[in-house]
Amino acid sequence: MDMHTVVLGTSGTTTADVIAVARGNARIEISGEALSALAAARAIVDALAAKPEPVYGVSTGFGALASRHISPELRAQLQRNIVRSHAAGMGPHVEREVVRALMFLRLKTVCSGHTGVRPEVAQTMADVLNAGITPVVHEYGSLGCSGDLAPLSHCALTLMGEGDAEGPDGVVKPAGELLAAAGITPVELREKEGLALLNGTDGMLGMLVMAIDDLEMLYKSADVTAALSLEALLGTDKVLAPELHAIRPHPGQGAAAANMLKVLEGSELTGHHQDDAPRVQDAYSVRCAPQVAGAGRDTLAYARVVAERELASAVDNPVVLADGRVESNGNFHGAPVAYVLDFLAIAAADLGSIAERRTDRLLDKNRSHGLPAFLADDAGVDSGLMIAQYTQAALVSEMKRLAVPASVDSIPSSAMQEDHVSMGWSAARKLRTSVGNLARIVAVELYASTRAIELREGLTAAPASRAVIEAVRKAGVEGPGPDRFLAPDLAAADAFVRGGGVVAAVETVTGALA
Repeated sequence: MDMHTVVLGTSGTTTADVIAVARGNARIEISGEALSALAAARAIVDALAAKPEPVYGVSTGFGALASRHISPELRAQLQRNIVRSHAAGMGPHVEREVVRALMFLRLKTVCSGHTGVRPEVAQTMADVLNAGITPVVHEYGSLGCSGDLAPLSHCALTLMGEGDAEGPDGVVKPAGELLAAAGITPVELREKEGLALLNGTDGMLGMLVMAIDDLEMLYKSADVTAALSLEALLGTDKVLAPELHAIRPHPGQGAAAANMLKVLEGSELTGHHQDDAPRVQDAYSVRCAPQVAGAGRDTLAYARVVAERELASAVDNPVVLADGRVESNGNFHGAPVAYVLDFLAIAAADLGSIAERRTDRLLDKNRSHGLPAFLADDAGVDSGLMIAQYTQAALVSEMKRLAVPASVDSIPSSAMQEDHVSMGWSAARKLRTSVGNLARIVAVELYASTRAIELREGLTAAPASRAVIEAVRKAGVEGPGPDRFLAPDLAAADAFVRGGGVVAAVETVTGALA
């Protein structure tokens, strides 16, 4: 099997597989083990469907309507109706990678053999993903309990050949047309299948997995930009000594300090004290960079634990057990995922905040230890990076608002049957915005710190710092000089950060960062 194929079995999936499918368009195959488990679970559902006793999700209505027993001749209509009625999203279209993650993770649970979905329905889900067809999913519609109902319903609607979807060319068309063009036959849902396709925390989990992937790169990038700012401010690297971090043994703190120390190795700028402004200690935003970034890294490690547990889970209600029982449960509640999504937004906001404080220090001639005001070429005639810091501050301010938890809110729904919900989808959506803002904030610090280092004439920066400066200049981010149109430079710096350019450049000198 080549590296571009993900094989789904019964035991869940990995974060790497989610990223490969969502962002890398990896193909999906369903293992023979999973197909056998699907068939076995389906046999259990079919046997229960044939009995006169009502079974939730198989021969009853849903949610607050679960008390009604549905006769066999109406059950196919019941399954169609739950998908159509629940596909009630509104607002802008959700990003393609999010929808692909959402569908893939629902397929992951289907393949566990605990949902009662037929093998041919699972195969159709894989076929749709492999064909590059992406259902249109809207921003609003999930309360993060009973799963991401509206988003998953829009995906199920596509499997039925209804609603709209985006083709592999990015053009939105009726889903039936796209399925026909790909040679895919729409599914006719049977007992329990409509419910099983809707009842998972897959959207919020997919966004969590991608946020973890992005934040791991951004935390390394922020270690680098913090080191560059320390260097540009002629700060001391003595505070990064391993023995100082060993006596407060938070793993993330030690890793952040070690990364910064690697970047600064061989620098001629660190440790200089200005004759007119002697310093005993650097400011908190410089000296405490490993403590803040480290706490965020440890938060990220916990979030990964939660994500991996969820990736090994089968989230559905009711669930088919190996002993033949079909049991109701509450595993669809998004609280475990929602909490870490909110926690990451808090940590990311604080990392953005400390990065902005270092940038502001670089621009203030009263605190920058000899750098020109706003790093301008001719201060007064030139404004330098004054307004770049305004933009950075606006981004930080929004991140602080986005750090307000969504998971503490709950609005009862379904006639009070679903009287406590997680709001995990909302937590995931705001975290995506926050992660994007953090990349921009790190980009502004990168822009300011590299310019500041180049303005330190007569002192040679560390080899790793010089590697970053060379790479970012090649990426189209210009160095010191008279005022110019800044937005293109900032956009190029942002693209450089998001693409992993900061980490890649440094690692050519330092080896792998932690």
